[in-house]
Amino acid sequence: MTASPAPLRRLWIRDPLAILADGAGGGLVVEGSRIVETVPSGARPVTPLHETFDASRHVVIPGLVNTHHHFFQTLTRAHPVALDKPLFPWLKALSTIWPRLNPEAFRMATRLAYTELLLSGCTTAGDHHYLFPKGLEASVDIQVEEARALGIRAFVTRGSMSLSEKDGGLPPEALVQDDDTILADSERVLGLFHDPAPGAMVQIGLAPCSPFNVTKRLMRESAVLAERHDCRLHTHLGETLDENAYCLDAFGQRPVDYLEEVGWMGPRAWVAHGIHFDDGEVKRLGAAGVGICHCPTSNMVLASGHCRTCELEAAGSPVGLGVDGSASNDNSNLIEGVRHALMLSRLTYGAEAVTHRDALRWATEGSARCLGRSDIGRIEAGREADLALFTLNELRFSGAHDPLAALVLCGAHRADRVMVAGAWRVLDGHPLGIETGRLREEHTRLAHALFGTA
Repeated sequence: MTASPAPLRRLWIRDPLAILADGAGGGLVVEGSRIVETVPSGARPVTPLHETFDASRHVVIPGLVNTHHHFFQTLTRAHPVALDKPLFPWLKALSTIWPRLNPEAFRMATRLAYTELLLSGCTTAGDHHYLFPKGLEASVDIQVEEARALGIRAFVTRGSMSLSEKDGGLPPEALVQDDDTILADSERVLGLFHDPAPGAMVQIGLAPCSPFNVTKRLMRESAVLAERHDCRLHTHLGETLDENAYCLDAFGQRPVDYLEEVGWMGPRAWVAHGIHFDDGEVKRLGAAGVGICHCPTSNMVLASGHCRTCELEAAGSPVGLGVDGSASNDNSNLIEGVRHALMLSRLTYGAEAVTHRDALRWATEGSARCLGRSDIGRIEAGREADLALFTLNELRFSGAHDPLAALVLCGAHRADRVMVAGAWRVLDGHPLGIETGRLREEHTRLAHALFGTA
């Protein structure tokens, strides 16, 4: 006779200092990987309990969802060849050294980026990996392995570049692959790793790098492949005025027209940056449901411009947040990105137009919508138990009166506890299973050995 499965244990995260959820002042109950109940202030859970965690020192928010990054760039942070440059010169400078990337270094870069994101309260880590020099063909496999080992939810996009300098693109020949190779590997990793079901721990998207690095054929066939496998599409779009000029010169059209021509104008797609759109393009993107990943820190570092977050959201586009590559942000801290999104948007729209709750919503529910997920991004019954818990016990928070506002305005940068799919992955500010000092030393050694200028 087959034994019955053991009943799932129920944990009450009780009486938080503050919580980003309506009517949940008394906390929430987790059973297995999901939230099964939210508890009003002063009440007790209806469901029977096995464990209780006193959250009276913690501000509880949904786990943050990162929708754009380039993990490999953690190895070239603050690199002398790329300092103080806008996007195109910055890319050209770093593309001279990125061909040195090898599997060992890429694995360490991936591990470090996942760990940094997790420590910042991120529970779903998206990466756009488009760099496949010889020997690094199994990059997606490495990223999936590292995510599973750490226990973080991953959204890995199989990026690509197929136009080198000799074809009119930006990257050197060593960094590109031909369209057929890219499409074959895209199909391979989708078959191996993509899980479209609710609660999935690993999902795959297809992400040709940008209009100036790939062919239109690759864009079109990626869209067909995404439809067949029910996966998302991602690319850079509208990041700089130089990109607009390139598209006009190369294609005789602006980036949004290009996106429409290749069959990407629909809710399956989300784009990174989305800065230089005119009023008509904002309306078209919103009507089509194309998501926008706002990368405020990177946009400021490279002086790319101001994403039109409020207009895009009002038009109907999901708006999420991303840290972007760690060579244009120089860290992988998403809660810091929330603060930057708030400040940059207030500078654009006015102090009363964007609140701390708006910025947190972009990093949680908005980002989840960009990824096509309705099972994460909010604290409510039936959603995945992905949570970030912060304490306000540092000097920067002293004197704060609204705990949720303080999290953003006073500059929180490290979570005390993080839960992914109902399991604690960060305890007392430390990631389980990772010795951060050793990780930093090994990552630094490889970064300097491969990309040092001496």
